[in-house]
Amino acid sequence: MSDATIVAISTPLGEAGIAVVRLSGDEAIALVDQVFSFVGKKRRLSECPTHTVHYGFIYDGAERIDEVMVTVLKAPRTYTKEDVVEISCHGGFQTTRRILGCLLKSGARLAEPGEFTRRAFLNGRIDLTQAEAVADLIHARSDRAMRMATEQLRGSLSKKMDAMRDDLMGILAHIEAHIDFPDEDIAPETVAQLSGRLVRSIDFIGRLIATADEGRYLRRGIRTVIVGRPNAGKSSLLNQLLGENRAIVSARAGTTRDTIEEYATVRGIAMVFIDTAGLRETEDEIEKEGIRRSFESIESADLILHVVDCSEPLVEADVNFANKYANRRKIVVANKSDLPSQADFDKLGEWVPVSCETGSGIEELKHSIEKLFLLGGVDSSSDQLMINSRHEAQLFRAKIAVEASLAAIGDEWSLEIVAMELRIAVQAIGEIVGKTSTDDLLDRIFSEFCLGK
Repeated sequence: MSDATIVAISTPLGEAGIAVVRLSGDEAIALVDQVFSFVGKKRRLSECPTHTVHYGFIYDGAERIDEVMVTVLKAPRTYTKEDVVEISCHGGFQTTRRILGCLLKSGARLAEPGEFTRRAFLNGRIDLTQAEAVADLIHARSDRAMRMATEQLRGSLSKKMDAMRDDLMGILAHIEAHIDFPDEDIAPETVAQLSGRLVRSIDFIGRLIATADEGRYLRRGIRTVIVGRPNAGKSSLLNQLLGENRAIVSARAGTTRDTIEEYATVRGIAMVFIDTAGLRETEDEIEKEGIRRSFESIESADLILHVVDCSEPLVEADVNFANKYANRRKIVVANKSDLPSQADFDKLGEWVPVSCETGSGIEELKHSIEKLFLLGGVDSSSDQLMINSRHEAQLFRAKIAVEASLAAIGDEWSLEIVAMELRIAVQAIGEIVGKTSTDDLLDRIFSEFCLGK
């Protein structure tokens, strides 16, 4: 890790009441001392106690740049475990860029994306799952995603990973002890005990892997495509789910020619709603392209909301569509339920009656979505078990290795093989929390962070 003092603007660029410029490193306080002047006092920041805030001005040479508050945070009780200085200045492109430029001229280096958090990890303040939770917290789009990230930031997942890794290392140590003393056979009761611990590890890993989809949905949102024939009420449904008139609604068929994506939160779950062009045969080239994009959206969706008009009889295309996507997560939305029904929706699978005109049935539809994906919701006790795709890959690797070691013990294979598989499992779990990691892995994780974090 570079020992340079790094600096970045930690707040989004743009006009705002306040912006924050952050530095971290051994020279952070000394560098700010070069450009900061106290009001009515002759002293230096290096003389100030840690965790104190000071009022003054930032200067570029003789030119006063801005009136600021400077927070001094001395190692090790800081975010990075290094000396940290945060300058709270007036928001705006020009002011923050001038202050940043002053600090770069004084000798600081512009931070890379996620470098502050990377230093916190490398200095032992947090592990890798907690570092990832920082990014999850920043990007959280719902209350549940925020709670999940907060739990992981507190170390809930880390503790479970560490406990499982310690148990496997204990088993490995037992096996290696018998390898060192080959004349002493492992007692049958010891074999049974070790096997039982391996079985419990396999079961626990399996339960963790099962949370991967839920974690993915909470992090990025459930991609939900709204499809159906023209004038079934797709755009009206989108507007009801968003609580605003986002899509154009018209009695004229074929109004929607392209896909429209909008974010919303449903029962605490982040969702990406995609309104699509009506599915029908047409000679209009623009509408054909919209329909082609509709089917592209269907293929990549997590959920299909198939909107059907209650007031009209079902047509063959409705039934064919339902059959084609019978194995996908799908809810049939029987719209215009305030009118006399002309259709038998049982042919299409699970369905929910709604009226986009009156809003009736919308809450029932939201409940069906929640039930379909999260089985009644995610509570705080299960938030800590929400893994991401990187964790999932390493847990699969660990699970295969533990299963192989269990089979080797049961078949009385060489203890060297058992030990080899256990080492693979221990390493895989270690990579989750960062006890074993590579520069490439760290670069990939922290490159997804914003500057200043």
